[in-house]
Order: sequence, then structure tokens, then C-alpha cells
Amino acid sequence: MESLIEYSKVEVMRNEHVALRDVDFAVAPGEFVYLLGRVGSGKTSLMKTIYAEVPVRQGAARVFDYDLTRIRPHDIPFLRRKIGIVFQDFQLLPDRTAFSNLDFVLQATGWRDKTEREARIDTVLRQVGMATKAFKMPHQLSGGEQQRIVIARALLNKPGLILADEPTGNLDPETGDQIMAHLHEVSRSEGVAVVVATHNLGFVRRFPGRVLRCERKMLME
Repeated sequence: MESLIEYSKVEVMRNEHVALRDVDFAVAPGEFVYLLGRVGSGKTSLMKTIYAEVPVRQGAARVFDYDLTRIRPHDIPFLRRKIGIVFQDFQLLPDRTAFSNLDFVLQATGWRDKTEREARIDTVLRQVGMATKAFKMPHQLSGGEQQRIVIARALLNKPGLILADEPTGNLDPETGDQIMAHLHEVSRSEGVAVVVATHNLGFVRRFPGRVLRCERKMLME
């Protein structure tokens, strides 16, 4: 089975300093992978290389069919359409309802038919248990509910890969467990590869997956 992500001898930079060196790893379709490490260990910088926010200048790196060492600026949006991203701080548009936040993404990624957009939004909201909250504003939702909307947003374009960067960092432990359970279930039921950056070792016991550690500027299995 061909890997979705394949890195060899990659150097990951953060603000002109080396965050990780000699990174070798691959992620297969449907895998659930943890990136464990302390704050500042390079987890976020590594994730940013995967969706081409941080360039790869050394080594070999491929995500889907894109060579990250040679990717052209106009190809980056097409790469990102294949990747769902879940941020710690939600990044929902505060002046739009949950539904409008999702509709904005679909329109921005080329969905022209309004009926098709509405059907897709209904599907992803049901997936994350938020079908009854579609017309709430972000400030009317709890942190856990906002993060479920963010997961729904990540699922909109039927990605093969979801990247979740400290997705429970702003949530209480019980709500954090619910969010991790959703991500784990998405990986299992939809066959989506999920990479979760976290420093919470408890998740590994409750929601098993492959573990990669960022330590001493190295990525270790």
C-alpha cells in the first residue's frame, strides 16, 4: 500500500533554526498516528511542512502525489484540499454561523451547487453530532462543540488525511476525550489517515495508534 506521507532525511526549520533533523517517516492510508513531544519539540513545525506552510529545503518529502521540495505555489491549494486540518484554537469565523463557516469553505474550494453544499454540510455535521447546532454562532457554542465543528470542517472535502495539532489543548479532559474519540472513529470508519500532535500520553492508552516522538531534534518511533 502506497504511503500518503513519505519523508526521508528531511530537515524541519522553525524561524531559521533547525527544529528536527534527519526526519524519516511514512503514513499509510487509514493509519492513526500520534506525534508526541513537549511544547517546542517540533511537532507543529513538522505538521506545517506537510501542508506546505513551512517549506522543505533538505531531504525528500512527498504528500499524496506532491513533491514538497519542488511544489509550486499555485499547487499548494490543491494539496490542502486533500488534507483536513484541526487547529487547537478553532479558527472559526466569529461573525458567521457554524453552517456558514462550513459553506464558506466549500465555496472557496470550488463547490458551486448550493444543494450539493447543503447536503455535504448536513452529512458532516451529523457525523460529529452537531446537526442541531448548524445555525448557532461560534460564541454560542462550548469549546467542545466548536471543535466538533472544526472536525466537520476538516471532513468537508473528503480528505485522505487529517492533521490535528493539539486538538484538545483548549478543552477540559472529558471534552478532550470526546474529541479524540471522534477523530479515532473517523479514522476507523472512513479510512482516513489521522496524525495527532499532542503531549497527552493518556490518549495513547485510550485511543491506540502508532506513536512517533519528537525529542532532541529527532523524530523517533
